[in-house]
Amino acid sequence: MLTLDLHPIFRNNRDIDLALRETLFRAARTGVDVVEIIPGKGTGKLKKRVLAFLAQKHIKKLYVRVETDETNTGRVLVHLRPPDPKA
Repeated sequence: MLTLDLHPIFRNNRDIDLALRETLFRAARTGVDVVEIIPGKGTGKLKKRVLAFLAQKHIKKLYVRVETDETNTGRVLVHLRPPDPKA
């Protein structure tokens, strides 16, 4: 599992997108099966931003499903597709 904590960069939209993109592509490239994204509880704006980012068509190709943790609303789990053995 790879973890991305967005607390240190929550005010900078460009840094948030860059961190999400880099983490997801690194996880897909290295064969990590789950990425844990921690937007924090707060007002929920950052979590909505993360979910909107994950809903983009080119990002959706990387994962099988997104799971929001029922016991911890400040956490999002992204279950990535298994690596293609032919690649």
